This record gives sequence, C-alpha cells and structure tokens, in this order.
Amino acid sequence: MHDELIAQAQAWLTEDPDPDTRTELARLIDAQDHTELAARFTGTLQFGTAGLRGELGAGPMRMNRSVVIRAAAGLAAYLKKQGHDNGLVVIGYDARHKSIDFALDTAAVMTGAGLRAAVLPRPLPTPVLAFAIRHLGAVAGVEVTASHNPPRDNGYKVYLGDGSQIVPPADIDIAAEIAAIESLTTVPRPTHGWDTLDDSVLDAYLTRTDAVLAQGSPRTARTVYTAMHGVGKDVLLAAFARAGFPTPDLVTEQADPDPDFPTVAFPNPEEPGAMDLAFAKARETTPDLIIANDPDADRCAVAVRDGNGNDPDTDWRMLRGDEVGALLAAHLVHRGATGTFAESIVSSSLLGRIAEKAGLPHVETLTGFKWIARAEGLRYGYEEALGYCVDPEGVRDKDGITAALLITELASRLKSEGRTLLDLLDDLAVEHGLHATDQLSVRVEDLSLIAAAMNRLREQPPTELAGLPITRTDDLTQGTETLPPTDGLRYTLDGARVIVRPSGTEPKLKCYLEVVIPVASHADLPTARAQATTLLESIKRDLSKSAGI
Repeated sequence: MHDELIAQAQAWLTEDPDPDTRTELARLIDAQDHTELAARFTGTLQFGTAGLRGELGAGPMRMNRSVVIRAAAGLAAYLKKQGHDNGLVVIGYDARHKSIDFALDTAAVMTGAGLRAAVLPRPLPTPVLAFAIRHLGAVAGVEVTASHNPPRDNGYKVYLGDGSQIVPPADIDIAAEIAAIESLTTVPRPTHGWDTLDDSVLDAYLTRTDAVLAQGSPRTARTVYTAMHGVGKDVLLAAFARAGFPTPDLVTEQADPDPDFPTVAFPNPEEPGAMDLAFAKARETTPDLIIANDPDADRCAVAVRDGNGNDPDTDWRMLRGDEVGALLAAHLVHRGATGTFAESIVSSSLLGRIAEKAGLPHVETLTGFKWIARAEGLRYGYEEALGYCVDPEGVRDKDGITAALLITELASRLKSEGRTLLDLLDDLAVEHGLHATDQLSVRVEDLSLIAAAMNRLREQPPTELAGLPITRTDDLTQGTETLPPTDGLRYTLDGARVIVRPSGTEPKLKCYLEVVIPVASHADLPTARAQATTLLESIKRDLSKSAGI
C-alpha cells in the first residue's frame, strides 16, 4: 500500500506545473510521510454543484494547479460537446493564495481547446463575474474563490451562459469529462491568446447598480463598512459614490485584500468575533448601520445599534440573514415590485407571508443560489446565509454590493421617517407573527460523523422537540413535488420547523430552526421574543441529543 502511494505521488510530481506544490510533494515523498500522502492521494476532490473547493496543497485531494487544469479541460470538453466550439468563457478571481494562477491556467486551457477566454482585469467581487457572463454573451464563466472559507482554502465555481451556477446534470457531465483526462500532458496550454478585459465590464456593472435604487429616494444613511480582507471595498465605494450615499467609514484593518485574513479566525461575518473591529469603528463614528461583505463580496451582512447603547458589548448586533431577507422584501413591496419572491427551504417562512399579503408569487428551492436564481419570473431571492439577489436581470446570483445599496436605501427612507430597521422588523412581527430563526452548526474534522448523525436521525427519528410534537417528517433524499432530491431532513412542528442537512461547502452539519409566535401588538413583542428564545434553545438541546452531536 505504501509503495503504491509513493508511486502515485511520484507520478503526480512529474506532471505538476507548480514549483511550490512540487517542492511540498517532494518533501513528503522524501520523508516517507505516508499519513499525509494518504490524505492527499486517497481519492480526488469531487466536482459538484459548488464546483470545487478545498485546502491548497499538492495531490488530487487538494486545490492546486494540476487539479484546476484538469477541471478546466473537463469544462472545455463539456462546452464543446454542447456545441460551443468557439464560445467565450469569462474568468474572474478573488485575492486568495493562487487565485490568479488558477484563473490564468483556466484561460490557457480554454484557449488551447479552441474556445475564447477573457479574464477580468484584477481580483473583483464574484457578482461582477456573474454579471459579465450575461453582459458579454459568454457560454460559461469561472470564478476562482473559496468565498468565506479559511485562508488555507481555495475553490472553483462554474456558471453556464444563463449567468447562474451549474446544477445537475451539468455537474455530473463535467465531472465525467474531468475523470476522462488521463494525463496533463494531453492538455494544450498556450502561453497567450486570451483577452484580459479592461474596466469597461466593471463600469457596466456599476451602471447597472444604479437601477437597484428608486429614483429620488433618500440617500442619507451613514455606514461603517468592512471588506473582511476581501475584494469588495473599491467596488462598493464606487457604487455608493454613484448612488450619492455618504462615503462609508472603513474598517481600515480589514479594508484591503489579504489572503491570510490576519484579523479573523474565519473571514465570515457570521463567525463569532469577525465583526468586532466593525463594532469598534461604529462606536467611534455612530453610523446608522454597519455593512460587511465576505471576501468575494457576494454576501452582505448588516449590523444595527441595539438597545440604549450604554453597554458597549451589546450596543451593536448583527441582523440574521433572515431578518435582512425580510427587510429587503418589505422594502421592495413598499416600492411596488412585482415578480416572484424566492428563497431556500432553510430560510424563514416570513418571506412567504410577506409575498402572500402583497399578492406576489413565492417559491421555495433547495439551498444555494444555483437553485434560487432559476425560480421562474424571479424578482427577489435570498437565503439565510447572508445571500441576496436584488437585481436578477443583472446578476443571477447573490450580490453583496447591490444588497448593500438596497439596505442602505431602506435605512435612509426609515431615517427620514424617524425610524430604524429594528422598528420595521417590529412592524413585520406584529403583522405576520414573530418569525425567530436560529442555527445549530457543528464543524467536524471527521466527515463520517456527519453521515452518522444523519443515519441516526433516520433510524431513530425524534417524535417531539421542546415538547412540541413533530406533525410531519420529510426525508428530502426522496425529493418532493416541488424539490429535487437532496440529503436533508425536514421536521414540521406545531408553530416551528427544523431542517437538518450536511453543508455543501464546509465540513459542517447544519440544523436550521424556526419558531413562529403570534403577536397581538407591539407591547407583546418582548414577551414573544423571550418565549421564542427559550423555545429555540430547547429545540437545539433536544435535536443535539437525537442526532448524537
């Protein structure tokens, strides 16, 4: 077995085009580090509906230039079989380690395969790439990014010509083409022949952002902004300047791209501590709201002043993705938007209530914007993980820049009325019931623990959570009338809902909880919130016990 591992590693080493991973792999071979070699050579990174994502390093189970060249060659072969012999593939990338190398390798492979390739001029937000696909009439797009993953990771996200991410069966067909590539020596990689785009695509994207806002709307809300060491700052500042908003106060320690993300454990606004510097800046500058993007700026986080501000540790709080999702929906309804409001099944049912009252179609999809973006007649889509699509004709994906513009417009309108985002959330709770959501998220080193938890829940299903009887259980692997199959379980309770699923992008088991408490008046809100908090904690405890996590 050890001999076979060494032979595999040596064969990989002879083809590896990257001096960094060659050095790394040669060291592991010389040290006869069988444990580390097995971790890298037992299997391959799976190409799925999120494309590829994994830790940087040598070998087929890591993200590296060899893996990316194979992925690009598989994508090129798939596109040609679809009849796109001379089609354009547009390529974007973030500021992570190796991102530009992976982007240029992709351009070289596409060019060598007879396709046309165009690379964005520098690290830019993912939504700029999603916009560019439709704007340039491309047959596909590739974004090199690992979004909000840790610094050691990178990824490879694939879009087709409609500007939305791939879904089955395209991912399966592309994976088959990747698997058919026996050697990198068979993949032509010229050193030139592709285009490097100028700023005209970015200018077109920024022109499009103007259309997100209502003409003549108030533009007075003051913001603190953090790019979370990613690529959002310049584009967001340009969009805000065009819109006429006050210039955001920057969290300078996190403003510029840095692939090591030195100030945060995880560069994700949802992670504990990630927003601490933004809160500190807000205490200095007293803005109306805080805006944060994740490193590739497709997500948007919002924080608001909470309470009386006397306690510096509780004076600012992050809004949940579901809260921002409801606020943006209410704002669009107020502006007279028409079309379908869509969300993932793990997001709050409040969106359905808002859409129903406004007489608008409402659709639930599987998790991920690859599904949300495909909702028929889409006008607005969101998922609880801080993703919002507010301009589907421009960007058929989540977009943290346009979402930031829209929430700041809403904050400005409310400010002109002497109100805040929290006031509007209170109004929505009284109108539709308090929809309180929470998440139980368990990160694992050993992926088998996730499968074991799912099996346990299927074999010994809970009959009640927090004293509430489970009235219906849906095993989503079977699919439903409206949803294709996916690995997940959905429990319907009297006044609550729970969904359990493995994360598609991280080694996590995720459990999404929602309770709905009727509220008669604003005076009843504190009691309803306390009741919801107690109920959510109790559901979490019981669910942990049932899943064995």
